[in-house]
Amino acid sequence: MTFAIPYLRTFLTGIQNTFVYRWNFLLRTIFGIVPLVGMIFLWRAVTEGGGGKLGDYGFSDMIFYFALVVFIENLTSSTEDDWQIAADIRDGRLSALMLKPINYLAYRAALYLSYRITYIAVVGLPIVLVVWLLREHLRLPANATTWFVFILSTTMAAGLQFLMAYILGLVAFWVLEVSTLIFIVYSFEYFLSGTIFPLDILPGWLQPFVKWSPFTYEMFFPVQVAMERIQGRAMWEGLAIQAGWLVVFYFVAGVIWRAGVRKYQAVGG
Repeated sequence: MTFAIPYLRTFLTGIQNTFVYRWNFLLRTIFGIVPLVGMIFLWRAVTEGGGGKLGDYGFSDMIFYFALVVFIENLTSSTEDDWQIAADIRDGRLSALMLKPINYLAYRAALYLSYRITYIAVVGLPIVLVVWLLREHLRLPANATTWFVFILSTTMAAGLQFLMAYILGLVAFWVLEVSTLIFIVYSFEYFLSGTIFPLDILPGWLQPFVKWSPFTYEMFFPVQVAMERIQGRAMWEGLAIQAGWLVVFYFVAGVIWRAGVRKYQAVGG
């Protein structure tokens, strides 16, 4: 219990700090909804041009899909964690943190959680408003198992996004400016996570890549679970793959941290 106190304090401090920017959160969410409005007009035109469907998706399916994308993105997306970690290393703040009896990964995780909870508290009303406006297109899962898997999958998606940001930030141990790398990775992530379009409309020869790509499990997989488009064995298999990537990212983060700290101490000492 004593071990957890520093992280609880970090969590509470993070909430206090981020609440200072609550209007920024609110405005970002409001303007983040604008692309969803654009998607409504875009996919209405696309589905009408395709005889009412695009692949297995009708117009309402597309609206439900992108509403879930916006919802999950607000719940899980890492916001500037990579930049902040890189700044800790570059500006020397990491030295002071390393003198304290804390685990840096747990410290950053506490800050990530505080930010996400604050963000959700501030933007909850706009999200509820969007749900109400699009209610005719939304269908809540009927199966209790689906709810369980969706919550678990969304939680692991948050872990994947956090760990990816954490790993990118740690590259600052070796590279002075990590912005280019971050933009490159996030460009691939934006395209390959299903944020722009459902990944199952890609050609069949790309589907094995979609199945095993870690990006798939940051957004597309939880959305498909909530839409009950993945069920039975495929759902549990996808959950296992997602958990596997989470473990891989965790160990990679540990390896990079240990290697980076050795270099950091050598340079600093």
